[in-house]
Amino acid sequence: MMRSLLPFTLCMFIGLTGFAQKRKGWKLVWQEEFNYTGLPDSSKWGYEVGHVRNKEAQYYTPARAENIQVANGVLQIKGLKENYPNAAWQPGSEQWSRKDSIAGYTSASINTKNKFTFTYGRMEVRAKLPAGGGMWPAIWLLGADHSHGGWPYAGEIDVMEFIGNEPLNIYGTIHYAKDSTGHASSGRRIAVPDLHSGFHVYTLEWNKQQLALYFDDSLYHRFDIAAAGRGDFNPFRQPFYILLNLAMGAAWPGPIDDKVLPQQFLVDYVRVYQKRKR
Repeated sequence: MMRSLLPFTLCMFIGLTGFAQKRKGWKLVWQEEFNYTGLPDSSKWGYEVGHVRNKEAQYYTPARAENIQVANGVLQIKGLKENYPNAAWQPGSEQWSRKDSIAGYTSASINTKNKFTFTYGRMEVRAKLPAGGGMWPAIWLLGADHSHGGWPYAGEIDVMEFIGNEPLNIYGTIHYAKDSTGHASSGRRIAVPDLHSGFHVYTLEWNKQQLALYFDDSLYHRFDIAAAGRGDFNPFRQPFYILLNLAMGAAWPGPIDDKVLPQQFLVDYVRVYQKRKR
């Protein structure tokens, strides 16, 4: 997920009072309000398990209340410092995800893969971010159509990423394949206050022409979908699924500051709308 990004400072903020389930011109087609208690609804969410990507330090555990639960109207994804057995361990392996029998950190990553996908629309996620060195929470989407290859050919939409070594910034980035040369990206960084003490709404608006990213209803990045086309295939005209996770460590967010742990990534709701037919 490393990228070249253009800095951008957001100067104006819109209050949360304008956010509601009913939006003029939009139809709510999928929602998760987290208005129950226990593990995330298994009809909506599945889990990533183990050491998954980017040489991150955390081990993603499945359906483990210590790392993920719904309570008091919010999803709580918890990053912990603890010893946890690595089920993929292979003695003598040099592969980063298999070489250690014990992981030193745990967290959780959930997604709607094989449960819910959408093409075009508006996705809103209201969330409160963790703080501290090494934290890497994300709200993002991955392309479900791998007919032309996996990542980056299927596409990735990072609606929000925060990294612990930049405590005032968030990132929004689009990833895709560039001809036959590999990976390309388009994104912006914005500097905003109050990321860790309050909730904010992170939004994607997506149509056949463009992807647009918003922070509290303020637009900060647009991407022309045509730029990602390869022949007759464009990943951003195909279905995508949703991911919510708290990663820790790796090169980009920097080393983990054990003194700040445990940390929580809190999500109030996820809502997906599509344009009403006239």
